[in-house]
Amino acid sequence: MKIFSLVANVADVKSLVIHPATTTHSQLTGSELEEQGIKPNTIRLSIGTEHIDDLLTDLENGFKAAAEV
Repeated sequence: MKIFSLVANVADVKSLVIHPATTTHSQLTGSELEEQGIKPNTIRLSIGTEHIDDLLTDLENGFKAAAEV
């Protein structure tokens, strides 16, 4: 992905992709993560101020790349 950043800082104007289990909620146990509805494959998107068409294209490219792995 070229637009979305992989960081834990959600207070930004740029779009972010976050893996909560290893970033924002990494202090929780496995059962606590489950209680919060956070699974090992949970991904959080924080949408920023970029143009929607650019964001959708970036997401589409990211999903395609993930499917190839």
